[in-house]
Parts: sequence; structure tokens; C-alpha cells
Amino acid sequence: MANDQPKLYIEIIKQLNQIIRNDQLKSGDRLPSERELSERLQVGRSSVREAFRALELLELIETRRGEGTFIKKAGSHRLVEIILSFILNDESARQDLAETRKIVEVEALRLACQRITDEQLDTLNKLIEKSKSEWQHGDFPVEEDYLFHKTIVEACHNGLLLNLWIPLVEYNKVAIRESLAREGRPAASIAEHEKVYEALSRKCEQEAVVALEEHLKNSRF
Repeated sequence: MANDQPKLYIEIIKQLNQIIRNDQLKSGDRLPSERELSERLQVGRSSVREAFRALELLELIETRRGEGTFIKKAGSHRLVEIILSFILNDESARQDLAETRKIVEVEALRLACQRITDEQLDTLNKLIEKSKSEWQHGDFPVEEDYLFHKTIVEACHNGLLLNLWIPLVEYNKVAIRESLAREGRPAASIAEHEKVYEALSRKCEQEAVVALEEHLKNSRF
């Protein structure tokens, strides 16, 4: 299931993009409902919901309670639109995405080694402990994993780097779930997070970078 879900999730977004073109929908127009898309595409509503969630994270669509889901008006979010289009139209672009994420996150980590606050270090430690608890209860710590990395980038205190990083990662938390679903990966990932945290807490830049690069490689992002 872990291998099928990301493929289905991406395929639904591709088909939704085609529906937008075929129906000549534009910014501000209402999209078909989850139920309508589920029936039209012959897929489960949970998969449609996952696709909608990704597009909402990208701020390409918005859900209005009691009204439905609408295409957002074009604004200052061209970067995420370009990235999404790039990914959906070229499967090999996933590797480019992973490399770009690594560049941004490693440079953010270097800055964070000098700029991270005690409060942010405490947040990282709590996320590690929560990840352990989630895994002990048989749940994949997907949200905790995402927030751990986001906190590191936030800790560089460079808003542009953060705004570059978010669309590189937030569009597809399914990828995090897929990585954690591999045999033995959750415990290994948590241990890798601990190494990054320990190096950060000691402001040891080189050690932190090595630990993060190893973690990203093992996560196959």
C-alpha cells in the first residue's frame, strides 16, 4: 500500500489538472467535490482528499466551508506552481527536487548552528520524543518528521530560505510516509534526528551537516 498510495495520489492530481483544462475552469471557479471526483475518476475519496490537501498546502486551491473547493487566484505563489508542474510532467524531476531540497536544508542548517534559539532546540527535542511515542504506538511519525525539518529551517532565521524550502517538502507528505513505511526505517530515522539535534545543540556545524546529509540519503527524499 505504501508503494501504491503515492502513485495514485500523483495520478489524481494529474487527472484533476486535465479536468480543469477540459472544463475550462479558471481562478475563482469551483472544483468538483470529493464525491464527484471519486466517482468520475473511480478512486477512493480518501485519495482525492490527499490530492486536495497537497494542492491546498501549495495554496493553489482553497476550501470554503459550506461552499466547496475553489481554484485560488494567481498571486505570489508562482514558485510552487512551477515546482508542482515540473514534478507532474517529468517523473525524473523528483531527483532534481531531492537535490534542491538538500542544498536549501543543508545551508539552512549551517546558519541554524549559529542562530538557533533555546526554544527551538527544545521544540526539536520534544518532536523527537513525540516521534518515539507515535512509533511505540504503531503510528508513523509523519507530522513530527516534517516539523523537525521545518523547525531546523526556521532556526536559520532567513525567511527566504524558509519560503524556498516549504514548497519543496510540504507538497507531498506522502513521500515522508512512504519513506517511514520501509522496514526498520522509523527507528533509524528517529536516531538520525537525534544525531542532528545533538550536533545542533553543541553548535557543531560540520557534525550537524554530516548527520543531516546521511539522514536525507537514508530517507531517499
